[in-house]
Amino acid sequence: QSCRRPAGQRAGPQPGSGGLPEGVEYIPTRKRGKNPMKPVGVAWYSLYAHTRLGYLFYQRQVKKARERYPHGHSVPQPCCFPGVKILPIPVLSNNYSYLIIDTGSSQAAVVDPSDPLAVQAAIEEEGVMLEAIFCTHKHWDHSGGNAALCQKHSSCKVYGSALDAIPQLTNPLVDREKVSVGCLTFEALATPGHTVGHMVYVLDGGPFGSPPCLFSGDLLFLAGCGRPFEGSPETMLASLDVAMGLGEDTLLWPGHEYALECLTFASLLELDNSALEQKLQWAVQQRQEKRSTCPSTMGEEQTYNPFLRTHRPELQEALGLWQDWGEPPDAFRARVLKEVRRRKDLYQAT
Repeated sequence: QSCRRPAGQRAGPQPGSGGLPEGVEYIPTRKRGKNPMKPVGVAWYSLYAHTRLGYLFYQRQVKKARERYPHGHSVPQPCCFPGVKILPIPVLSNNYSYLIIDTGSSQAAVVDPSDPLAVQAAIEEEGVMLEAIFCTHKHWDHSGGNAALCQKHSSCKVYGSALDAIPQLTNPLVDREKVSVGCLTFEALATPGHTVGHMVYVLDGGPFGSPPCLFSGDLLFLAGCGRPFEGSPETMLASLDVAMGLGEDTLLWPGHEYALECLTFASLLELDNSALEQKLQWAVQQRQEKRSTCPSTMGEEQTYNPFLRTHRPELQEALGLWQDWGEPPDAFRARVLKEVRRRKDLYQAT
């Protein structure tokens, strides 16, 4: 098969505040999260990201997840278009790896292979040749399977940013660089913030009559986004705007199954958002059945994801934030993003 190529105003009571006195702010409470990166402090993050202790912790995560979820934390739902198949692989307690297959040549690429055994099982079941690993960033829960898979697939190349210490990296990429695997064409987009070298990958759907597909790692989740461990709110905003610049029909394939928690949090910010309410109801049903919530679309996300709605007056008002006189629009949006992030970090759905 051939390839076709106003300042000073004060916010009113927040949802659930119970009519707190003026000047007392309501912040949703949270319990200790299952995600070990949530309660992380500067010292712990440094250990996790830069020392062998992080790798040992990752190995413990893998072992516990295999015992708890022998068939994965969610029921995968493959997505097929003529000539291409996208297979989400549920790994660890809430991560996703993705096997993307050129069905004409049986060549394949994997995004963020957290658990090499789960990825290898999918490769064998599909009967494909692994040619490429696309790593969004260095964190072990996204890159921990690189070495084992490279050992088993000698021709496999590992792609990612040279700015991140990605294990087994063979082919460093720069912003807007394209890579072909069979008839599949991926474009790497630099999206720093979560880590300094974070990248996302966009699969060109044109040759297959499909929408573009965004494999977003920890930049963007359904109704959420990653924590800016290695960047400012301004940096994260610019990276989110990169994703916003993709077409509304672009399919979003995130690195984690956080939909229910993120949608629940978002619903506390925008009480009258009908799109958000509908999506939350749908997600509740999906998760009750242990079904994946992937993918969503970038068009959908802009209707309910608070991290993509920093320009929306309704969200700004809900947060009690107004643009100061002479404040540049993007500086104000970064301030909104910072406040949404602060509240999200203090919240976890019960």
